[in-house]
Amino acid sequence: MNGILVDSCVLLDLFTDDPNWAEWSESILEKCSLTNTLYINSIVYTEISMGFEKIEELESAIEVLHLKVLEMPREALFLTGKVFLQYRKNKGTKTSPLPDFFIGAHASVSQFDLITRDVSKYKTYFPQVALIHP
Repeated sequence: MNGILVDSCVLLDLFTDDPNWAEWSESILEKCSLTNTLYINSIVYTEISMGFEKIEELESAIEVLHLKVLEMPREALFLTGKVFLQYRKNKGTKTSPLPDFFIGAHASVSQFDLITRDVSKYKTYFPQVALIHP
């Protein structure tokens, strides 16, 4: 499947008109959409939903950006658990898997590139994922 997964931080830049990042986020989404399908998953959907009053508003925003919503493959869910165990062995303090682990695992097993601004966890735990970042 030819596509790119989009991290929630990039979409939140647009939806909140972030003064530092909205222009970059809009530009990279436009550029990447010319040659790829842009995807989000249920984790990203959940994270961005908090800024909307009604589901119809969120669905409209997703449609305007030509984003496709994908369910996470079980292989990605399994990988998320394995990466979380690695994180805990590395002295990570969270007690449940982080959203970035679900997103990174999804990009990894689906062989998607990932548009994000938050690169540190992805580089550490998903070095095989090609990151599109500032």
